Amino acid sequence: MCGVVLAGGWGTRLMPLTTSTNKHLLPVYDEPMICKSIATLARMGIKEIMIVLGGYSGNSFFALLGDGHRFGLDIRYAYQEQAGGIAEALRLTKGFVGSRNVAVILGDNVFEQSMRSYAVDFVSDDAHDCYLFLKPVEDPTSFGIAWIDGAGRIVNMEEKPTVSDSNLAITGLYMYTPRVYDLIDEILETTGYSNRGELEITDINRLFMQKNLAKGCHFDSHWADCGTLDALLETSVLMRKWNLGPWLPAVSE
Repeated sequence: MCGVVLAGGWGTRLMPLTTSTNKHLLPVYDEPMICKSIATLARMGIKEIMIVLGGYSGNSFFALLGDGHRFGLDIRYAYQEQAGGIAEALRLTKGFVGSRNVAVILGDNVFEQSMRSYAVDFVSDDAHDCYLFLKPVEDPTSFGIAWIDGAGRIVNMEEKPTVSDSNLAITGLYMYTPRVYDLIDEILETTGYSNRGELEITDINRLFMQKNLAKGCHFDSHWADCGTLDALLETSVLMRKWNLGPWLPAVSE
């Protein structure tokens, strides 16, 4: 399995911090935010990672991470010229991923728990082409929410429902077989770009669901989308409390 970190976007919810700095380079306690996302992939045993960049600061990412070899990783880069959505950014990685399974993480998502066991399960799971990671939340109306059946298969999903009997938020971590690129092309030929001009990852995940190929992976440990000032501060405080250390030791876990 290989990994993809999606690190585009302008970080408008974090302005003015992001006026001169890419949001994924902002500190989460002891290191830049993107290091936390890379650590999540590294703890799965993933060594080959592509980072999809957008906007500015490309040189800063390379200065920080380089080719990854000094961390025991193989890091490569792609560039998304316009803000065309998560699925469009993922489409840029097709040549890198090839025939392998891929774990995709949004660069502003931080996970406390190692997801290695799910990665192992996914490799041997012939019934599903998509794993979505679901976290119980107090306010379902603020998140994309999924419903699962008794076997863990995703049977419904809705973006920020006004009323919901499910509290399982869809986080920014996904696992796919290479079939994801076929579904991206299928969406391009049918639904196309959304009203906000983006190729939506929700449409891809919903298509997996409609084909009975999407499974929900429920976890209870801490997860944060550090795309807001409050979340950035809260997660930094928690990282200090957990004393997990920087991401480099996680590579050899």
